[in-house]
Amino acid sequence: MALNNKSHPNEFILLGFADRPWLELPLFVILLITYPMAMVGNIAIILVSKLDPRLHSSMYFFLTNLSFLDMCYTTSIVPQILFNLGSAKKTISYTGYAVQLYFFHIMGGTECLLLAIMSFDCYVAICKPLHYTFIMNQHICTILVSTVWLSRMIYAVSEATVTLQLPLCGLNKLDHFVCEIPVLIKTACGEKGANELILSVVCTFMLAVPLCLILASYACIGHAVFKIKSFEGRKKAFRTCSSHLIVIFLFYGPGISMYLQPPSSISRDQPKFMALFYGVVTPTLNPFIYTLRNKDVKGALGNLTRSIFTSK
Repeated sequence: MALNNKSHPNEFILLGFADRPWLELPLFVILLITYPMAMVGNIAIILVSKLDPRLHSSMYFFLTNLSFLDMCYTTSIVPQILFNLGSAKKTISYTGYAVQLYFFHIMGGTECLLLAIMSFDCYVAICKPLHYTFIMNQHICTILVSTVWLSRMIYAVSEATVTLQLPLCGLNKLDHFVCEIPVLIKTACGEKGANELILSVVCTFMLAVPLCLILASYACIGHAVFKIKSFEGRKKAFRTCSSHLIVIFLFYGPGISMYLQPPSSISRDQPKFMALFYGVVTPTLNPFIYTLRNKDVKGALGNLTRSIFTSK
């Protein structure tokens, strides 16, 4: 195998489920169905949020960003997985691997913070409704989202760059089908304890801080909801936050189990199933969760559909 002058392979072999070939066809079919569903669902959320004047609020501004993020997130890995599953040559160039590594971790890290900001938005809407439009104005929302994207981009690029410098000693087979930092650290040779420690500390901080903000927001929301005397008021408050809570659980559950343990202790198949879950399942389900549990979004989608058929 030819190596470049930095002792990195010219390409990687992503083994995926090569040891279980019977899984490849069902997985290929599932991804072929879920990927277009994820794209259509998230595009629909973005369209109705932009076209319906009733959805021009901070909540739907953040939801639009989440939908765009999910589209980028799943697009950063699914086409490569489909190519590998449908081809006998399960390779990716070193450059392609690095690009996917950057994009995948930028999107994942950004979603962590964006979900925290959406929790704060729910907190302001329920606990401080009279000040909602003043606190969550368009200018503040734009600054918050820009800060999230920029900070996570800096973190992901720096972390991925450091990881890519690890010596691989000619190894180019990765027991995965996407590009993730823990898998690359586990494959690297030589002393990598410092990298594992840095990854654990940074990921703990990057996951724990947004998660603490989310828990604090929902503790205040829960306290405020219990003070509401009317059943209808409690029901409305619960409907406002329930979709977001489900999305948080779907995203943070696999992320915590994957990134808050040393890469050397990760089991062989855990990264594969976790990557499928938070890189494919969550972006596919998010539009349906927000649509089915949100009366305003359902109404906007109905109006958009009727206007399309009426124009025809």
